[in-house]
Amino acid sequence: MSGPDRLFGASTPSAELLLSDVRVLDPRAEVDARRDVRITGGAIAEFAEPGTLQAREDEETIAGNGRLTLTPAFFDPHVHLRTPGQEHKEDIESGTRAAAAGGFAGVIAMPNTDPVLDSAPLLRSLRDAAIHQARIPVGFLPAITRGLAGEQLTEMAELRQEGALGFSDDGKPVTSAGMLRKALQYQRLCGGVLALHEEDPTLSRKGAMNEGAVSAALGIAGIPTVAESTMVARDAALAGYEDARVHFQHLSCAASVEALEHGKAHGWRLSGEVSPHHLLLTDEDVRSMDTRMKMHPPLTSEDDRQALIAGLRSGTIDCVATDHAPHARDEKEVPFEQAPMGTTGLETAFAALHTGLVLSGIIELPLLIERMTAGAALFELPTALIAAGEPANLALIDLDAVWVAGEHGWESRSENCCFAGRRLQGRVLMTLAAGGVVHRDRALTLVGA
Repeated sequence: MSGPDRLFGASTPSAELLLSDVRVLDPRAEVDARRDVRITGGAIAEFAEPGTLQAREDEETIAGNGRLTLTPAFFDPHVHLRTPGQEHKEDIESGTRAAAAGGFAGVIAMPNTDPVLDSAPLLRSLRDAAIHQARIPVGFLPAITRGLAGEQLTEMAELRQEGALGFSDDGKPVTSAGMLRKALQYQRLCGGVLALHEEDPTLSRKGAMNEGAVSAALGIAGIPTVAESTMVARDAALAGYEDARVHFQHLSCAASVEALEHGKAHGWRLSGEVSPHHLLLTDEDVRSMDTRMKMHPPLTSEDDRQALIAGLRSGTIDCVATDHAPHARDEKEVPFEQAPMGTTGLETAFAALHTGLVLSGIIELPLLIERMTAGAALFELPTALIAAGEPANLALIDLDAVWVAGEHGWESRSENCCFAGRRLQGRVLMTLAAGGVVHRDRALTLVGA
């Protein structure tokens, strides 16, 4: 199995669509221009000067009027779909529906389910469920160790044969350097990527937020950033020694960025991701004691946030990943220390980053698009591209639309979003994945032909 064969989703009718006078923005294809775009049989068939393509009877027409932007659809290498065992929080259908609403045409699901995704039979069942239920294609990262216990490796070769994109113990670190080294050696033989949740539990202990002035003021046990950064440095060195492929998940502090940069400078095969909440929020936001601000790793300092932005801008951090982590309302509506860690993010990722980083002039829109689509290539999957003959994996966005996150509810089954109630600018109106229309915002009727 290779490439798209490791993504699984329900089939949708192939789009027959004319997008008239839209701004086509694809940094990889080096295009930023107003165009008419025709999609035929689910593939990008034709480009022309705006207003020159005539609609056919068998296709839908959407008039962009020069104010809608067409980009490659996004890809999220880190989501929690909660199936099996935690469907009261999310399931494959609701999670991928939320992803489609956020402009994503592909996601990778983590293994910390109940039971843990650590065996070939369970992977086969999830793969089959995705084929029937997933709105967009889904890939899977089974566990590195059985039960996420860190004591015995899973049958990685067998899991790869069943479609695993790689392996992760996300939610828990592989604390034993010896065990991780065995996994790296195994990975070299069977392929795939090891995606690592970096945390030294002897340092993080039972902390509930970032260790610092805010945690001291609130009287909440803190997690020092060194709990993450020392593990990043250790595992980067192990990956370099074994010439193995490692991806660092949800980086949250300056020292982790420095460790990743150091490893890349040595030519080690490393990559890293950062989540929207770590790019936009800090531990100061925890002063509200809103449990939607409790996530793992925790929100850190302003200096750390600036380092993450700089790392994303420079390419040290390769991509954006939401770490979409849904929880039921009753689970979050408890005292801060007792609440589970995690925030949803698929439906707000682009709008929040566009509002907080692009409109403020911190990064440019093409860079944001590139980083929100880069995750696919890190897992040896094709990246969405706006070019003739390419399958339609596209997001149609109104960059001027202002909306309040969660005001009209969520596509996700859970509502624990750290950006809930915020005014955001930039809204995905339509998403196409694998050639079919998988999301259509109700506002699209206001701009249609």
